[in-house]
Amino acid sequence: MSEARQYSSGLPLLRAEGIKKSFFKGKTEISVLRGIDFSIQAGEMVAITGASGVGKSTLLHILGTLEPPSSGRVFFGTSSQDVFKFSEKALALFRNRALGFVFQFHYLLPEFSALENVMMPALIAGHARKPAEQQAAELLQFVGLGQRLNHRPAELSGGEQQRVAIARAVILRPRLLLADELTGNLDSVNSSVVMDLLIKLNQATGVSLLLVTHDQNLAKKMHRVLVMKDVAFVN
Repeated sequence: MSEARQYSSGLPLLRAEGIKKSFFKGKTEISVLRGIDFSIQAGEMVAITGASGVGKSTLLHILGTLEPPSSGRVFFGTSSQDVFKFSEKALALFRNRALGFVFQFHYLLPEFSALENVMMPALIAGHARKPAEQQAAELLQFVGLGQRLNHRPAELSGGEQQRVAIARAVILRPRLLLADELTGNLDSVNSSVVMDLLIKLNQATGVSLLLVTHDQNLAKKMHRVLVMKDVAFVN
């Protein structure tokens, strides 16, 4: 595990300005986001809630650089350059090094063990196999799956699979972990386990957490909760 970083009240870790997103259905323009401003501090835990269809996941995907905004800018750390001005290669490298992602569906590779799934991002990033395997084993121990290293996804419960996905998301020690309804398919017991794990990760490593969720119990445990309503934030 990396050394914890304290929750900072200084410069934002990530800052978004005037984020707009529109889609076209034929010639009809559909506005999903209409000028969102947002920031998150290093070490902060933030939940974004709101009714279905208000653009929460779209905003998360833009902040995570998975898709570009129609207009607006996103800055990370002390850089004064909009991340969407990066080259395609530089943006992919930034995303892999600085950001981690967890989704409602875990997207584990069924033919690989839990250990192999977790170490996969490190291998893709060019890390040596032995250190990657050791780090993956340590992370699985951290999330309570130290006895399940060699089990494939089909041999794990839904909650265990999501914990594997979280371990995979943080193996490259991202500064920001983005999660989209990660407890959406879990029962209350497993939701509580995942919730406690996220807080434990934040406290142990200082990773910032940005969650889109309908789970009010999870949202209440964050430092800050933002509600999206009519494609804007209501504090």
